[in-house]
Amino acid sequence: MTSATAPRDKNGYQASAWHFAALIAGNVALALGPWLVRLADTGPVSAGFWRLLLPIPLLALLAWRGRSPLALDRGLALLCLLAGAFFAVDLASWHVGIEQTRLANATLFGNSGSVILMIWGLIAARRAPTGQEGIGVFAALAGAGILLGRSLEISPTSFAGDLFCLFAGVFYAFYLLPAQRARAQLGQWTVLLLVSLAAAPILLGIALVAGEPVWPGTAGWGPVLILALSSQIVGQGLLVFALGHFPPLIIGMALLTQPALAALVGWLVFGETLVPLDVVGMVLVGTALVLARVKRKPRMR
Repeated sequence: MTSATAPRDKNGYQASAWHFAALIAGNVALALGPWLVRLADTGPVSAGFWRLLLPIPLLALLAWRGRSPLALDRGLALLCLLAGAFFAVDLASWHVGIEQTRLANATLFGNSGSVILMIWGLIAARRAPTGQEGIGVFAALAGAGILLGRSLEISPTSFAGDLFCLFAGVFYAFYLLPAQRARAQLGQWTVLLLVSLAAAPILLGIALVAGEPVWPGTAGWGPVLILALSSQIVGQGLLVFALGHFPPLIIGMALLTQPALAALVGWLVFGETLVPLDVVGMVLVGTALVLARVKRKPRMR
């Protein structure tokens, strides 16, 4: 079913299986970001700057080809600029935190904004969650907690990094909310281009003030190029595309797939231990997404 034939829900969202697949695929690409940040031998904030700057020519081409018939008015431009400012703070804080704490902690706290999105989704809908939604939220939070609960370590040496990642998670939610409002009227590439143009100079300024090395060193351009491609073009491109088709509640649930993906990648690539309890966590997160995707059929009278 395409977006043209997919029915709209009562909140005006129109999602098909392709949109749902894009949402999940975007989170798969974004889950690889922390490892690429560590591989880059620039400063952590500088890595975020290159992640946003390098794709801008391609984003401009894609935005021009898929431009919306609606004019970019002042209100939409301000929404994108606001989203870009929040995204810059999110990336700066998260990348610094990745360097100062364990990756498991960074993944957990960096996705704390998913809780804000789920709560906001219910507030915006002006109703209590249905039984199916309540079970889905519980399953998503329980699954993420199980996946990271075993490996989470709070220690004096990583506490500052944990705080940076927690701060980033909050600002990630603040980035997605105005980006979603802009996405309702603009194409995903236009939104992503404007966000990148707003956020990149802020990140460069933070990196220079912090005295970070900006230019890649001995590791070369490979890590930052892959980071720009996987996290910005693929990851954020698919996520911003999906923003126009799902309410914040489902977006928040989908963000919790990243801890599950991090555990799986750790097992497949880095030889980390994967115990049966981890599989239970993955199943719970997957169950939450299935519950979010399945529409309740109205009762026949």
